[in-house]
Amino acid sequence: MKKWYIVPVKTFFCKICAAIFSCTVYRFLRVVGWKRSTVYANLHHVSNALLCVKGEGGQQLQNPKAFYCELLRHLVRHVGELLFCFGFFKRLPAALSAYPCRVAGWNFDIAEGSVPVLEKMRDGGIFLTAHYGNYEAIGPWLCCLGIPLKASYIPVKPAWLNCILEGRIRAVDGYRYSVDARTPREFLRLLDEGKLFCLLADQDSRIPSATDGIFLGKPVCNNPLPEFLLKYRPETPVFVCWMEEREKVTKVLHAVEIRRESVMDSFNDWLGERIAENPTLWYGFTHRRFMSKAPERYE
Repeated sequence: MKKWYIVPVKTFFCKICAAIFSCTVYRFLRVVGWKRSTVYANLHHVSNALLCVKGEGGQQLQNPKAFYCELLRHLVRHVGELLFCFGFFKRLPAALSAYPCRVAGWNFDIAEGSVPVLEKMRDGGIFLTAHYGNYEAIGPWLCCLGIPLKASYIPVKPAWLNCILEGRIRAVDGYRYSVDARTPREFLRLLDEGKLFCLLADQDSRIPSATDGIFLGKPVCNNPLPEFLLKYRPETPVFVCWMEEREKVTKVLHAVEIRRESVMDSFNDWLGERIAENPTLWYGFTHRRFMSKAPERYE
């Protein structure tokens, strides 16, 4: 009885703190216009590719101010969940057959057709993800499912904050799934060990070996690492995941395997489809994603 009483109160308190944080930060960011010019520049740059979107997404594109506000709402809500509710994602069932389930007042489910893909991910491979939706929450969920995730992150400063991120946030039951792999040899070693190597791939790569690609109808510089890894480990499967949210209380995990041939083209097509479904869930709009190919957009 005592345990039953404490857990709901703690859950309620965490959600209230997340809501207060989100509301406060949203108002502040909106007043100061955080990243507004960058969002508008990106939106204008790719608008032709997204104007065909119908429904709510298309209406937002027609009104940049409404688009910016909705993007901020999603972003601060997910940051609030990361800060105050991230532990909920570390308590999810390990068995795929246990879904759908209810944890901490949220419903969790696996999308149709994703179970075989998640089972295959337990044997390792390459996992490409993007700044789309609550992408950070996918990490602990995959670890709970017994998937040997190793996610590549750039260490943050100061060092004490990085220790908190690696030891408390990006860790499940003592297993730290973030890794600061710095050389191609380390990336290949992780694959040889059967790990699922995760990489945020929607960056505007500015290194000499970057490859040319098309994203949202515009030229971009792709991250060359996935193609490099496949050159030396050509049989490695490549996966993408995303978390769908339904009415903010239901979380649905999607997982698909994409083509190894022209892997970044496949990834860009996948991400473009997600953005078309709900443009304000792609937080890449707050970054200069097209800087290498169209620097004049950000002047």
